[in-house]
Amino acid sequence: MSDNMTLYNAVRTPPPEALREIKAGRLAGKSDINPMWRIKTLTEQFGPCGVGWKYTIEKLWTEQGANGEIAAFALINLYHRIGEGWSEPIPGIGGNSFVAKEKSGMYTSDECYKMALTDALSVACKALGVAADVYWQADKTKYTRDTEPSREKADEKLIAEFYKAGADKGRDKPIMAQWARQSMGDTPENLTKAQIKRLIEVIKGW
Repeated sequence: MSDNMTLYNAVRTPPPEALREIKAGRLAGKSDINPMWRIKTLTEQFGPCGVGWKYTIEKLWTEQGANGEIAAFALINLYHRIGEGWSEPIPGIGGNSFVAKEKSGMYTSDECYKMALTDALSVACKALGVAADVYWQADKTKYTRDTEPSREKADEKLIAEFYKAGADKGRDKPIMAQWARQSMGDTPENLTKAQIKRLIEVIKGW
């Protein structure tokens, strides 16, 4: 494995407790990632905030939307330690509703900038590979799927090993099945050997 991929592979797969399925709205069926997991992950890799990693708020602003709605945005730069110095800035832009049209009327959020900041941090973290499997379904795209060297489906023995590994860590079968779908885009029974082996390696680190 290339040293360039060490950090990416260490942070690419969130555990089940860091994921929540979005039930409604435009993002229904997608996974919401707990923001504290990102902070925990950055701290594990680099050290405490302000010592091993940090961010600066470069800009906060609002923009007018349709039907009287207003969106709030945040631009940050994320940095992490490299030896005695800091990395180059890793930018992230996030947004959230400031004034939104709801069934009961117009709603003004007093937490819009906080939520936009959280979103911006998630975007910057994405560039480091944090939760990459959720965003990119285990590095699968319509351009690479047919050119990958191994698409052999996982056998029953390997799938059973996956569920047992989860059970040994206190996660039951439904939780593990949901985690596989959120991380890899499908249930364990439909994943490849390489994908299941990847998830088992992640479980060993819990």
